[in-house]
Amino acid sequence: MPGRDFSLPKEARLRKRPQYLAVQGGAQRRRSRHFVLLWRANGLQTSRLGVTVTKRVAGAVGRNRVKRRVREAFRQSRTGLPPGLDLVVVAASGAPELSFSQVRQELWELWKHLSAPARSA
Repeated sequence: MPGRDFSLPKEARLRKRPQYLAVQGGAQRRRSRHFVLLWRANGLQTSRLGVTVTKRVAGAVGRNRVKRRVREAFRQSRTGLPPGLDLVVVAASGAPELSFSQVRQELWELWKHLSAPARSA
């Protein structure tokens, strides 16, 4: 459709090391077969995503493939996720071999257990 933007804006991504470390500091965790999900309230109106794939998981091509698929799954599911969370997805071995639909399904299974952070009044 012309005029629609399907991108994932910078504001929806964790981009700096301190942002990742802040999530890891007090994060809640949930694990699936190929991914670990860490999340923490961020005090913002939107949720943000960070993706980590180490060299042990795959070479550069495989790491980039996993990151693209995770970001796309997040982009497609953003409206169904609670706002105000920083999410970090850590890929485990075997993740590069998954199809996009498998990645999306596995992440959705992790994301459906998220709840909106408590708002201080």
